[in-house]
This record gives sequence, C-alpha cells and structure tokens, in this order.
Amino acid sequence: MKNFVVKTIANAGALAVAVWLLDKITLTGDSTGKKIGTLLLVALIFGVVNFLVKPIVKLLSLPLLILTLGLFTLVVNALMLLLTSWFADKLDLSFHVEGFWTAVLGGLIISIVSWALNVVLPDGD
Repeated sequence: MKNFVVKTIANAGALAVAVWLLDKITLTGDSTGKKIGTLLLVALIFGVVNFLVKPIVKLLSLPLLILTLGLFTLVVNALMLLLTSWFADKLDLSFHVEGFWTAVLGGLIISIVSWALNVVLPDGD
C-alpha cells in the first residue's frame, strides 16, 4: 500500500511539472487545494490507465516497438496521457491535454520526472 501511495505522489508531481512546463496541458481550479486534489485524482487515473491499458497496447504494438528500437514507447506514453485526459474530462476534472504532440512531450516529461521522483522517494519494500 505504501508503494502505491509513493507512486501516486510521484505521478502527481510529474504531472504538475508537465502542467508547469507546457502551456497546452492545463489544470484549472479555484484554489491551490482544489488543484492538488485534482492532480492526485488525475495521478490515480494515470496510474490505473498505465496499469491496465498500457501493457495491452504495448503487446499489440510489439512489432513497432521492435522496429523502432523502443522509440514507439513515446507514442504509447502519449496515448496513455491522452486517454487520462479523456477520462478526466468524463469525470469532470479540470485537467486537459491539447493535441498529440503536446502529449508526446508531456509523456516524455512525466516519464523523466516520475523516474527521478521514484529514485528519490522511498518505496514500500
């Protein structure tokens, strides 16, 4: 359980960095508390999407992953971010990613920041 909480916090931090760096990834809210709550909920959605959908997409795109020596993973990460944005919209959360190329860059930022935060933050093991 502790590992799940740490990963969710790392995802929320990575999403916050992407929102801060990219103008086309937006997070709106009345107060800082509401924005933090929205970020945590979006991080939960992002974690569930990455846990359930991403392995299936990676398996189906395995030939492209091999052909591009793994670079197609950037496209898969972008699709997961766009799917998270779509779910957030359906759940009436104020998080939106505008466009595929923004999602590619956002996915790259989120991957790097999330990796760095997971190195720094303690895990449950």
